[in-house]
Amino acid sequence: MSDQISIPELTRKDFPLLNKEGEIKNNLIYLDHAATSQKPKQVINALVNYYSYQNANVHRGAHQLSAIATQKFENARQVTSKFIGSNSAKEIVFTRNATEAINLVAFSWGNTFIKENDEILISLMEHHSNIVPWQLLSKKIGCKIKFIGITKNGELDLEDAYKKLTDKTKLISILYTSNTLGCCNPIKKLTEMAHNVGAHILVDACQTLAHQKINVSELGIDFLAGSSHKLCGPTGCGFLWSKEDILEQMPPFLGGGEMIQDVGKYESSWADLPHKFEAGTPAIGEAIGMAEAMKYLENIGLEKIKNYENKLINYLFNKLITIKGIKILGPKPIVDKNRAPLVTFNIEGLHSNDIAEMLDASNICIRSGHHCCQLIHKYYQINSSARASLSFTSTVEEIDIFTKTLIDSIKFLKDNS
Repeated sequence: MSDQISIPELTRKDFPLLNKEGEIKNNLIYLDHAATSQKPKQVINALVNYYSYQNANVHRGAHQLSAIATQKFENARQVTSKFIGSNSAKEIVFTRNATEAINLVAFSWGNTFIKENDEILISLMEHHSNIVPWQLLSKKIGCKIKFIGITKNGELDLEDAYKKLTDKTKLISILYTSNTLGCCNPIKKLTEMAHNVGAHILVDACQTLAHQKINVSELGIDFLAGSSHKLCGPTGCGFLWSKEDILEQMPPFLGGGEMIQDVGKYESSWADLPHKFEAGTPAIGEAIGMAEAMKYLENIGLEKIKNYENKLINYLFNKLITIKGIKILGPKPIVDKNRAPLVTFNIEGLHSNDIAEMLDASNICIRSGHHCCQLIHKYYQINSSARASLSFTSTVEEIDIFTKTLIDSIKFLKDNS
Protein backbone atom coordinates (compact mmCIF):
# COMPACT_ATOMS: atom_id res chain seq x y z
CA MET A 1 0.00 0.00 0.00
CA SER A 2 2.92 2.38 0.57
CA ASP A 3 3.15 3.40 -3.10
CA GLN A 4 -0.43 4.61 -3.01
CA ILE A 5 -0.50 6.48 0.29
CA SER A 6 0.08 9.74 -1.58
CA ILE A 7 -3.57 9.86 -2.66
CA PRO A 8 -5.10 10.52 0.79
CA GLU A 9 -2.08 12.58 1.75
CA LEU A 10 -2.69 14.84 -1.23
CA THR A 11 -6.48 15.02 -0.91
CA ARG A 12 -7.46 14.95 2.78
CA LYS A 13 -6.28 18.52 3.25
CA ASP A 14 -9.08 19.56 0.87
CA PHE A 15 -11.82 18.13 3.11
CA PRO A 16 -12.62 20.34 6.11
CA LEU A 17 -14.37 17.59 8.05
CA LEU A 18 -11.48 15.16 7.58
CA ASN A 19 -9.12 17.88 8.80
CA LYS A 20 -11.04 18.05 12.08
CA GLU A 21 -12.40 21.51 11.35
CA GLY A 22 -15.98 20.41 12.01
CA GLU A 23 -17.92 19.98 15.22
CA ILE A 24 -16.40 16.54 15.87
CA LYS A 25 -12.67 17.06 16.31
CA ASN A 26 -11.53 13.92 18.09
CA ASN A 27 -9.99 11.89 15.28
CA LEU A 28 -13.19 11.24 13.35
CA ILE A 29 -13.02 8.24 11.01
CA TYR A 30 -15.65 8.51 8.31
CA LEU A 31 -16.49 5.14 6.75
CA ASP A 32 -19.90 5.99 5.31
CA HIS A 33 -18.93 7.27 1.86
CA ALA A 34 -21.46 5.00 0.10
CA ALA A 35 -24.28 6.85 1.88
CA THR A 36 -22.87 10.27 1.08
CA SER A 37 -19.38 11.46 0.26
CA GLN A 38 -17.58 14.28 2.02
CA LYS A 39 -17.14 17.55 0.11
CA PRO A 40 -13.79 19.15 -0.71
CA LYS A 41 -13.25 22.87 -0.21
CA GLN A 42 -13.21 23.35 -4.00
CA VAL A 43 -16.88 22.30 -4.13
CA ILE A 44 -17.80 24.27 -1.01
CA ASN A 45 -16.09 27.37 -2.40
CA ALA A 46 -17.94 27.01 -5.71
CA LEU A 47 -21.26 27.00 -3.84
CA VAL A 48 -20.29 29.95 -1.65
CA ASN A 49 -19.02 31.88 -4.65
CA TYR A 50 -22.23 31.34 -6.62
CA TYR A 51 -24.56 32.34 -3.78
CA SER A 52 -22.32 35.25 -2.78
CA TYR A 53 -21.48 36.82 -6.13
CA GLN A 54 -23.40 35.14 -8.99
CA ASN A 55 -26.83 34.48 -7.52
CA ALA A 56 -29.53 35.01 -10.16
CA ASN A 57 -32.10 32.90 -11.96
CA VAL A 58 -30.95 31.25 -15.17
CA HIS A 59 -32.19 31.53 -18.77
CA ARG A 60 -34.86 34.15 -18.06
CA GLY A 61 -33.04 37.37 -17.31
CA ALA A 62 -31.60 39.94 -19.68
CA HIS A 63 -29.31 41.42 -17.03
CA GLN A 64 -25.64 40.57 -16.72
CA LEU A 65 -25.96 38.63 -13.45
CA SER A 66 -28.48 36.26 -14.99
CA ALA A 67 -26.18 35.82 -17.98
CA ILE A 68 -23.30 34.87 -15.67
CA ALA A 69 -25.45 32.39 -13.71
CA THR A 70 -26.74 30.86 -16.95
CA GLN A 71 -23.22 30.49 -18.32
CA LYS A 72 -22.04 28.78 -15.11
CA PHE A 73 -25.10 26.51 -15.03
CA GLU A 74 -24.80 25.45 -18.66
CA ASN A 75 -21.06 24.97 -18.26
CA ALA A 76 -21.91 22.48 -15.50
CA ARG A 77 -23.96 20.58 -18.06
CA GLN A 78 -20.96 20.53 -20.42
CA VAL A 79 -18.72 19.23 -17.62
CA THR A 80 -21.23 16.50 -16.75
CA SER A 81 -21.50 15.46 -20.40
CA LYS A 82 -17.72 15.20 -20.73
CA PHE A 83 -17.42 13.36 -17.39
CA ILE A 84 -19.55 10.45 -18.66
CA GLY A 85 -18.48 10.59 -22.30
CA SER A 86 -21.81 11.60 -23.84
CA ASN A 87 -22.07 13.00 -27.35
CA SER A 88 -23.81 16.24 -26.41
CA ALA A 89 -24.63 18.37 -23.38
CA LYS A 90 -28.24 18.32 -24.65
CA GLU A 91 -28.33 14.71 -23.46
CA ILE A 92 -27.83 15.77 -19.81
CA VAL A 93 -31.01 16.47 -17.82
CA PHE A 94 -30.45 17.91 -14.35
CA THR A 95 -32.65 16.37 -11.66
CA ARG A 96 -32.88 16.57 -7.87
CA ASN A 97 -31.12 13.20 -7.54
CA ALA A 98 -30.78 9.80 -9.20
CA THR A 99 -34.14 8.74 -7.78
CA GLU A 100 -35.85 11.51 -9.73
CA ALA A 101 -33.87 10.56 -12.83
CA ILE A 102 -35.18 6.98 -12.66
CA ASN A 103 -38.70 8.22 -12.01
CA LEU A 104 -38.38 10.49 -15.04
CA VAL A 105 -37.64 7.47 -17.23
CA ALA A 106 -40.41 5.41 -15.64
CA PHE A 107 -43.16 8.00 -15.98
CA SER A 108 -42.10 9.62 -19.24
CA TRP A 109 -40.50 6.92 -21.37
CA GLY A 110 -42.17 4.05 -19.52
CA ASN A 111 -45.69 5.47 -19.73
CA THR A 112 -45.20 6.07 -23.43
CA PHE A 113 -43.46 2.93 -24.63
CA ILE A 114 -44.24 0.17 -22.12
CA LYS A 115 -47.62 -1.51 -22.46
CA GLU A 116 -49.74 -4.00 -20.53
CA ASN A 117 -48.01 -7.39 -20.15
CA ASP A 118 -44.64 -6.00 -21.27
CA GLU A 119 -41.79 -6.94 -18.96
CA ILE A 120 -39.18 -4.98 -17.00
CA LEU A 121 -36.13 -6.88 -15.80
CA ILE A 122 -34.36 -5.72 -12.63
CA SER A 123 -32.30 -7.51 -9.98
CA LEU A 124 -32.69 -8.52 -6.36
CA MET A 125 -29.78 -6.27 -5.39
CA GLU A 126 -31.42 -3.01 -6.53
CA HIS A 127 -31.69 0.08 -4.37
CA HIS A 128 -35.31 0.94 -3.62
CA SER A 129 -35.06 3.86 -6.04
CA ASN A 130 -34.76 1.34 -8.86
CA ILE A 131 -37.63 -0.85 -7.65
CA VAL A 132 -40.47 1.37 -6.45
CA PRO A 133 -40.86 3.47 -9.66
CA TRP A 134 -41.32 0.27 -11.67
CA GLN A 135 -43.83 -1.05 -9.14
CA LEU A 136 -45.83 2.15 -9.53
CA LEU A 137 -45.65 1.86 -13.32
CA SER A 138 -46.67 -1.79 -13.14
CA LYS A 139 -49.75 -0.98 -11.08
CA LYS A 140 -50.69 1.80 -13.48
CA ILE A 141 -50.35 0.05 -16.85
CA GLY A 142 -50.19 -3.65 -16.03
CA CYS A 143 -46.62 -4.40 -17.08
CA LYS A 144 -44.70 -7.13 -15.27
CA ILE A 145 -41.52 -6.96 -13.21
CA LYS A 146 -39.05 -9.84 -13.24
CA PHE A 147 -36.07 -10.18 -10.91
CA ILE A 148 -32.62 -11.46 -11.80
CA GLY A 149 -31.25 -13.58 -8.97
CA ILE A 150 -27.80 -13.59 -7.45
CA THR A 151 -25.18 -16.34 -7.23
CA LYS A 152 -23.87 -18.01 -4.09
CA ASN A 153 -20.90 -15.65 -4.29
CA GLY A 154 -23.21 -12.63 -4.10
CA GLU A 155 -22.92 -11.56 -7.73
CA LEU A 156 -25.49 -11.09 -10.49
CA ASP A 157 -26.67 -14.43 -11.89
CA LEU A 158 -26.13 -13.87 -15.60
CA GLU A 159 -27.56 -17.28 -16.50
CA ASP A 160 -30.77 -16.36 -14.71
CA ALA A 161 -30.84 -13.08 -16.65
CA TYR A 162 -30.62 -15.02 -19.93
CA LYS A 163 -33.53 -17.24 -18.84
CA LYS A 164 -35.77 -14.33 -17.87
CA LEU A 165 -35.04 -12.14 -20.89
CA THR A 166 -37.76 -12.58 -23.54
CA ASP A 167 -39.19 -10.77 -26.52
CA LYS A 168 -41.63 -9.21 -24.04
CA THR A 169 -38.77 -7.51 -22.18
CA LYS A 170 -38.81 -3.78 -22.89
CA LEU A 171 -36.29 -2.61 -20.30
CA ILE A 172 -33.44 -3.86 -18.16
CA SER A 173 -32.97 -1.43 -15.27
CA ILE A 174 -29.97 -2.28 -13.17
CA LEU A 175 -27.34 -0.81 -10.91
CA TYR A 176 -23.73 -0.73 -12.05
CA THR A 177 -22.38 -1.34 -8.55
CA SER A 178 -24.25 -2.74 -5.55
CA ASN A 179 -24.27 -0.54 -2.46
CA THR A 180 -24.68 -3.66 -0.32
CA LEU A 181 -22.90 -6.54 -2.07
CA GLY A 182 -20.17 -4.39 -3.59
CA CYS A 183 -20.14 -6.29 -6.89
CA CYS A 184 -19.87 -4.54 -10.26
CA ASN A 185 -22.31 -5.85 -12.84
CA PRO A 186 -21.38 -6.76 -16.44
CA ILE A 187 -23.07 -3.77 -18.07
CA LYS A 188 -21.70 -4.32 -21.58
CA LYS A 189 -22.97 -7.91 -21.61
CA LEU A 190 -26.37 -6.86 -20.24
CA THR A 191 -26.59 -4.11 -22.84
CA GLU A 192 -25.92 -6.60 -25.62
CA MET A 193 -28.57 -8.92 -24.19
CA ALA A 194 -31.14 -6.14 -23.96
CA HIS A 195 -30.56 -4.84 -27.46
CA ASN A 196 -30.70 -8.35 -28.93
CA VAL A 197 -34.38 -8.55 -27.94
CA GLY A 198 -35.14 -4.92 -28.79
CA ALA A 199 -35.14 -3.74 -25.17
CA HIS A 200 -33.57 -0.64 -23.63
CA ILE A 201 -31.23 -0.59 -20.65
CA LEU A 202 -31.04 1.90 -17.77
CA VAL A 203 -28.00 1.95 -15.50
CA ASP A 204 -28.00 3.32 -11.94
CA ALA A 205 -24.41 4.54 -11.62
CA CYS A 206 -24.60 6.19 -8.18
CA GLN A 207 -22.07 3.88 -6.54
CA THR A 208 -19.74 3.90 -9.55
CA LEU A 209 -19.19 7.45 -10.78
CA ALA A 210 -16.78 8.45 -8.00
CA HIS A 211 -14.77 5.23 -8.19
CA GLN A 212 -14.08 4.44 -11.84
CA LYS A 213 -14.43 6.01 -15.26
CA ILE A 214 -17.73 5.53 -17.08
CA ASN A 215 -18.20 6.22 -20.77
CA VAL A 216 -21.82 5.91 -21.87
CA SER A 217 -20.89 5.87 -25.54
CA GLU A 218 -18.55 2.91 -25.07
CA LEU A 219 -21.07 1.04 -22.91
CA GLY A 220 -23.81 1.50 -25.50
CA ILE A 221 -26.52 1.92 -22.85
CA ASP A 222 -29.73 3.91 -23.26
CA PHE A 223 -30.16 5.67 -19.88
CA LEU A 224 -27.85 6.49 -16.97
CA ALA A 225 -28.81 7.97 -13.60
CA GLY A 226 -26.26 9.75 -11.40
CA SER A 227 -26.26 11.57 -8.08
CA SER A 228 -24.09 14.52 -7.05
CA HIS A 229 -23.77 13.77 -3.35
CA LYS A 230 -22.20 10.36 -3.99
CA LEU A 231 -19.32 11.91 -5.96
CA CYS A 232 -18.17 14.66 -3.58
CA GLY A 233 -20.79 17.13 -4.84
CA PRO A 234 -23.71 18.88 -3.09
CA THR A 235 -26.96 17.19 -2.13
CA GLY A 236 -30.19 17.93 -3.98
CA CYS A 237 -28.75 17.49 -7.46
CA GLY A 238 -28.34 14.63 -9.91
CA PHE A 239 -28.76 13.95 -13.58
CA LEU A 240 -30.25 11.71 -16.22
CA TRP A 241 -28.37 10.94 -19.39
CA SER A 242 -30.01 9.45 -22.44
CA LYS A 243 -29.46 9.44 -26.17
CA GLU A 244 -30.79 12.55 -27.87
CA ASP A 245 -33.19 10.65 -30.14
CA ILE A 246 -34.72 8.86 -27.14
CA LEU A 247 -35.18 12.09 -25.18
CA GLU A 248 -36.83 13.70 -28.20
CA GLN A 249 -39.50 10.99 -28.19
CA MET A 250 -40.26 11.36 -24.49
CA PRO A 251 -42.99 13.70 -23.20
CA PRO A 252 -42.23 16.09 -20.30
CA PHE A 253 -42.15 14.62 -16.83
CA LEU A 254 -43.20 17.79 -14.97
CA GLY A 255 -45.03 20.86 -16.22
CA GLY A 256 -44.50 24.51 -15.36
CA GLY A 257 -42.09 27.32 -16.02
CA GLU A 258 -38.78 26.92 -17.83
CA MET A 259 -39.82 23.77 -19.73
CA ILE A 260 -42.17 25.52 -22.17
CA GLN A 261 -41.79 27.17 -25.54
CA ASP A 262 -45.24 28.73 -25.75
CA VAL A 263 -48.27 28.59 -23.44
CA GLY A 264 -51.83 29.04 -24.65
CA LYS A 265 -55.10 28.71 -22.77
CA TYR A 266 -55.52 25.01 -23.46
CA GLU A 267 -52.28 23.82 -24.99
CA SER A 268 -48.57 24.43 -24.63
CA SER A 269 -45.45 23.57 -26.59
CA TRP A 270 -42.21 22.42 -25.06
CA ALA A 271 -38.74 23.89 -24.88
CA ASP A 272 -35.89 22.20 -26.71
CA LEU A 273 -33.73 19.53 -25.07
CA PRO A 274 -32.83 19.26 -22.33
CA HIS A 275 -34.97 22.04 -20.89
CA LYS A 276 -38.34 20.40 -21.54
CA PHE A 277 -37.51 18.05 -18.64
CA GLU A 278 -36.37 20.78 -16.23
CA ALA A 279 -39.51 22.44 -14.94
CA GLY A 280 -39.15 25.37 -12.55
CA THR A 281 -36.04 26.97 -11.12
CA PRO A 282 -33.27 24.34 -11.00
CA ALA A 283 -30.68 23.71 -8.31
CA ILE A 284 -28.27 26.15 -9.95
CA GLY A 285 -25.57 26.37 -7.29
CA GLU A 286 -25.76 22.63 -6.69
CA ALA A 287 -25.25 21.84 -10.39
CA ILE A 288 -22.24 24.16 -10.41
CA GLY A 289 -20.93 22.39 -7.30
CA MET A 290 -21.48 18.96 -8.86
CA ALA A 291 -19.45 19.99 -11.89
CA GLU A 292 -16.67 21.20 -9.61
CA ALA A 293 -16.70 17.80 -7.88
CA MET A 294 -16.39 16.03 -11.24
CA LYS A 295 -13.42 18.21 -12.16
CA TYR A 296 -11.88 17.46 -8.76
CA LEU A 297 -12.17 13.69 -9.32
CA GLU A 298 -10.73 13.96 -12.81
CA ASN A 299 -7.80 16.01 -11.52
CA ILE A 300 -6.94 13.15 -9.16
CA GLY A 301 -7.54 10.58 -11.92
CA LEU A 302 -10.35 8.03 -11.78
CA GLU A 303 -8.03 5.21 -12.80
CA LYS A 304 -5.72 6.15 -9.94
CA ILE A 305 -8.69 6.26 -7.56
CA LYS A 306 -9.90 2.85 -8.71
CA ASN A 307 -6.49 1.22 -8.26
CA TYR A 308 -5.99 2.72 -4.81
CA GLU A 309 -9.47 1.83 -3.55
CA ASN A 310 -9.13 -1.69 -4.95
CA LYS A 311 -6.04 -2.29 -2.84
CA LEU A 312 -7.67 -0.63 0.16
CA ILE A 313 -10.79 -2.83 0.04
CA ASN A 314 -8.63 -5.94 -0.19
CA TYR A 315 -6.80 -4.80 2.92
CA LEU A 316 -10.06 -4.16 4.79
CA PHE A 317 -11.59 -7.45 3.68
CA ASN A 318 -8.58 -9.46 4.79
CA LYS A 319 -8.69 -7.79 8.22
CA LEU A 320 -12.40 -8.46 8.69
CA ILE A 321 -12.44 -12.14 7.69
CA THR A 322 -10.24 -12.93 10.70
CA ILE A 323 -13.01 -11.82 13.09
CA LYS A 324 -14.87 -14.71 14.68
CA GLY A 325 -18.59 -14.88 13.88
CA ILE A 326 -18.52 -12.38 11.02
CA LYS A 327 -20.57 -12.94 7.87
CA ILE A 328 -19.73 -10.74 4.89
CA LEU A 329 -22.25 -10.18 2.12
CA GLY A 330 -21.12 -10.14 -1.49
CA PRO A 331 -18.09 -11.46 -3.34
CA LYS A 332 -14.56 -11.50 -2.04
CA PRO A 333 -12.53 -8.66 -3.59
CA ILE A 334 -9.91 -9.72 -6.10
CA VAL A 335 -6.95 -7.51 -6.96
CA ASP A 336 -7.40 -5.96 -10.42
CA LYS A 337 -11.11 -6.83 -10.51
CA ASN A 338 -13.65 -4.05 -10.08
CA ARG A 339 -15.44 -4.06 -6.74
CA ALA A 340 -16.94 -1.26 -4.69
CA PRO A 341 -14.76 -0.11 -1.79
CA LEU A 342 -17.25 -1.27 0.83
CA VAL A 343 -17.86 -4.26 3.08
CA THR A 344 -21.31 -5.16 4.39
CA PHE A 345 -21.32 -7.59 7.28
CA ASN A 346 -23.13 -9.10 10.25
CA ILE A 347 -21.77 -10.39 13.54
CA GLU A 348 -23.43 -13.53 14.86
CA GLY A 349 -25.67 -12.76 17.82
CA LEU A 350 -25.40 -8.95 17.54
CA HIS A 351 -27.60 -6.30 15.94
CA SER A 352 -25.95 -4.03 13.39
CA ASN A 353 -27.33 -0.91 15.11
CA ASP A 354 -25.58 -1.86 18.36
CA ILE A 355 -22.31 -2.30 16.49
CA ALA A 356 -22.71 1.08 14.76
CA GLU A 357 -23.52 2.83 18.05
CA MET A 358 -20.48 1.35 19.76
CA LEU A 359 -18.24 2.46 16.91
CA ASP A 360 -19.82 5.90 16.92
CA ALA A 361 -18.85 6.27 20.58
CA SER A 362 -15.27 6.04 19.31
CA ASN A 363 -15.96 8.58 16.53
CA ILE A 364 -16.07 5.95 13.78
CA CYS A 365 -18.96 6.45 11.36
CA ILE A 366 -20.40 3.40 9.61
CA ARG A 367 -23.88 2.61 8.29
CA SER A 368 -26.36 0.14 9.78
CA GLY A 369 -29.79 -0.94 8.59
CA HIS A 370 -31.01 -2.29 5.27
CA HIS A 371 -29.28 0.38 3.11
CA CYS A 372 -32.46 0.82 1.02
CA CYS A 373 -31.99 -2.79 -0.14
CA GLN A 374 -34.62 -4.78 1.71
CA LEU A 375 -34.89 -7.43 -1.01
CA ILE A 376 -31.25 -8.44 -0.53
CA HIS A 377 -31.70 -8.65 3.22
CA LYS A 378 -34.82 -10.78 2.81
CA TYR A 379 -32.87 -13.01 0.42
CA TYR A 380 -30.21 -13.55 3.08
CA GLN A 381 -32.92 -13.84 5.76
CA ILE A 382 -31.55 -10.99 7.85
CA ASN A 383 -33.18 -7.75 8.99
CA SER A 384 -30.17 -5.47 8.79
CA SER A 385 -26.43 -5.32 8.34
CA ALA A 386 -23.46 -3.06 9.08
CA ARG A 387 -21.52 -1.43 6.27
CA ALA A 388 -18.12 0.22 6.18
CA SER A 389 -17.48 2.12 2.96
CA LEU A 390 -14.23 3.74 1.89
CA SER A 391 -13.05 6.40 -0.52
CA PHE A 392 -9.77 7.69 -1.93
CA THR A 393 -9.40 9.74 1.27
CA SER A 394 -9.46 6.61 3.46
CA THR A 395 -6.22 5.25 4.88
CA VAL A 396 -4.72 1.97 6.07
CA GLU A 397 -4.36 3.51 9.52
CA GLU A 398 -8.10 4.20 9.65
CA ILE A 399 -8.84 0.61 8.70
CA ASP A 400 -6.52 -0.64 11.45
CA ILE A 401 -8.24 1.54 14.05
CA PHE A 402 -11.68 0.55 12.76
CA THR A 403 -11.04 -3.19 12.88
CA LYS A 404 -9.45 -3.04 16.34
CA THR A 405 -12.36 -0.95 17.67
CA LEU A 406 -14.83 -3.33 16.02
CA ILE A 407 -13.22 -6.33 17.75
CA ASP A 408 -13.28 -4.51 21.10
CA SER A 409 -16.93 -3.51 20.56
CA ILE A 410 -17.95 -7.07 19.73
CA LYS A 411 -16.29 -8.34 22.90
CA PHE A 412 -17.97 -5.67 25.01
CA LEU A 413 -21.43 -6.33 23.54
CA LYS A 414 -21.14 -10.10 23.95
CA ASP A 415 -19.75 -9.85 27.47
CA ASN A 416 -22.65 -7.60 28.48
CA SER A 417 -25.48 -9.32 26.61
